[in-house]
Amino acid sequence: MDCFYAAVEMRDNPALVGIPLAVGGAADRRGVITTCNYEARAYGVHSAMATAYALRLCPSLTLLPVRMSHYKAVSQALRAIFNRYTDKIEPLSLDEAFLDVSDSELFDGSATRIAEDIRRTIYTELQLTASAGIAPNKFLAKICSDENKPNGQRVVTPEEVDAFVRQLPLGKIPGVGKVSVERLANLGLKTCSDVRNFGEAEMMRRFGSSGATIYRRSMGIDERPLVTNWVRKSQSVERTFAVDVATLEEAQVILQQLYLELETRLAHHPDRPIRNQQVKLKFADFRSTTIERTSQVLNPQLFAELLPLAWLRGTGQQIRLLGLGVSFADTDDGTQDSQLSLF
Repeated sequence: MDCFYAAVEMRDNPALVGIPLAVGGAADRRGVITTCNYEARAYGVHSAMATAYALRLCPSLTLLPVRMSHYKAVSQALRAIFNRYTDKIEPLSLDEAFLDVSDSELFDGSATRIAEDIRRTIYTELQLTASAGIAPNKFLAKICSDENKPNGQRVVTPEEVDAFVRQLPLGKIPGVGKVSVERLANLGLKTCSDVRNFGEAEMMRRFGSSGATIYRRSMGIDERPLVTNWVRKSQSVERTFAVDVATLEEAQVILQQLYLELETRLAHHPDRPIRNQQVKLKFADFRSTTIERTSQVLNPQLFAELLPLAWLRGTGQQIRLLGLGVSFADTDDGTQDSQLSLF
């Protein structure tokens, strides 16, 4: 979907159309931008940006609170539309999904025409625009879905894959983040063509399994099937503070409160054994750190022991966010790419 939350707000209130608009948390409560429309993006505003900074970039920005229950209802309507075309659906978020239409007989089996009809149906029934990527595999479809936003689509046929991928910047590969891009660039690797020339063996020698994955993506290869049955992999709670927390003692008190919240959430998953526990901190300079330890039983004392270790990584910085979490023991099924690590 195109700027989904903001698009829903503009649809519901036409007076918001044409002005810089964002949905997110309040600036005086350390809020962040969840999404924004294209008028706001012209000022440099983007999702995950601190709201206070967004308002400095765009003083005329109209900020609306997140209406998650409303967006979820619209997302359910989207899912109902998808189901008319295929039952092979892998949702990525409320506003994004993979659809496998390989076996569809609609429109003589044309994925391009199916995507066009889905987008037309979404606009007719929900008055929202969507963009689509049509390609032989998931990672290429994901990239293509961003190529002609808003309200467009991009097709890469099997015959076009090699030429399309060859000059693709490595940062376009899902899972290759900014730090990874920098480390790859230090080796002279900026495009998929560079990685091909570097060779699979050398990528694996330097980066292990992540290097092998990047090499395969650089060859246009992604054999992952759609994941249609999701199992929660983790559970966490976190709190962003209106005023930075200055002492470890104050953070320990907040940790105890967060633990009670986490315990309540975990009560909804009584049969899921845990694998480890994590403490996450975001410091005043926006650096983040997470420290974890193996644990088969939820242990409040372990969180209390991890917090000082994470605190030391701030080298004297106050903290603006504290989070606690657990990973479940039976979650690593290897079906999903996450952020690819080069470390």
